[in-house]
Amino acid sequence: MLSKDRKQTIHLPNLLLPKKQIDLSKWAVVACDQFTSQPSYWKELKGYIDDAPSTYNMILPEVFLEEMDEKTIETINQTMDRYLHDHVLEDIGPSLMLIERKTALNSRRLGLMMAIDLEDYDYTPGSKPLIRTTEKTIIERIPPRMKIRKNAPLELSHVMLLMDDSKLHIIDRLFEKRHQFKKRYDFVLNMMGGHLRGYQIESCNEIIDEFYQLIDQDDPMLFVVGDGNHSLATAKAHWEMTKQTLTEEQQLDHPARFALVEVVNLYDSGLHFEGIHRVLFNVNNTFLVDMFHAVDKEEETWVYTKEIGMTPFYIPKSTAVAYEQIQSFIDEYLLHHPQVTIDYIHGEDELIEICNTHENSIGIKMPVLDRKDLFPFIHTGKILPRKSFSMGSATAKRYYLESRMIVPSLQKEKK
Repeated sequence: MLSKDRKQTIHLPNLLLPKKQIDLSKWAVVACDQFTSQPSYWKELKGYIDDAPSTYNMILPEVFLEEMDEKTIETINQTMDRYLHDHVLEDIGPSLMLIERKTALNSRRLGLMMAIDLEDYDYTPGSKPLIRTTEKTIIERIPPRMKIRKNAPLELSHVMLLMDDSKLHIIDRLFEKRHQFKKRYDFVLNMMGGHLRGYQIESCNEIIDEFYQLIDQDDPMLFVVGDGNHSLATAKAHWEMTKQTLTEEQQLDHPARFALVEVVNLYDSGLHFEGIHRVLFNVNNTFLVDMFHAVDKEEETWVYTKEIGMTPFYIPKSTAVAYEQIQSFIDEYLLHHPQVTIDYIHGEDELIEICNTHENSIGIKMPVLDRKDLFPFIHTGKILPRKSFSMGSATAKRYYLESRMIVPSLQKEKK
């Protein structure tokens, strides 16, 4: 058993940023789990980047996950090694990074980049760690991601955690003092992603103490996972595997013990919760008849097919129950219809576009979770079905920019 110190739950990462001559508009790309049914997005992005240094070359967009082989992983790792060897990245030291993100809708969302101790995170249903999952983790989705992380020297992250700070005490107040911090970047994101600014914070002890003051001692919880559930679960699985090879002393500060995240306040004015819609492929209309009989009919939503267009459909009034009933039905249906596949879509227009470009597909518009219900629900020890809420549309998701070492020998070389 590792010796535990709550003060390590929040960890200051040695952040790596691209050197000044790097074009950040080509360097930063959106989270790999977006536009999973739209390869045209990623091909257009790749055309824009061309041969420039980019995080695109250090990730695998999930739209191409089925094409992944050992050569794919080797190429990603070689790119990371090359960027390190060529000094594309520089270590700016142990820091927090205050994030100011403007989306295409011109909403300002604030965040704080940090690392968290994976010993204080668990995705097991019923567990109550300081950092809790919000949605069901699909264990089968972890191994492909583990293959990429296993020998990677660097970690990039699209994980976003949520904090419960209704009085806006921490991140908003830091933003008011942003001119006291060193501005590290300020640029327009590609592919309609909006705008990004980052302010480095080097004196962090008081800030971290303020986070710990948010913890309810009756049921200690600091953060819940907002985005990147399976990526964080992969980091946890990788750490559990890695620590088996380490002594207890080595486990205490091994870089793989920590994971890079962006923390966003649940009550941030620029944070918009959206439903995550479902689209079924290679399916016929009897699916809708069967689902109609499987769910409670209390509140109107709609379903969409290319042939019929938009049609009213009725689901449970409770958002959590609606996701639970619909996802349970879909999971069971998929077991008995192996030719049918599913994708999870952000945005109603995207849902309709995908259905219009895929024959025999059915789109289901899902409801929006009320943010004030999230923390109380997770405090009960329950978790939502997978893909139950989204923090904004696909283009508003986190873009990869900062990175950190997760291999000790390389970390020492950088020092």
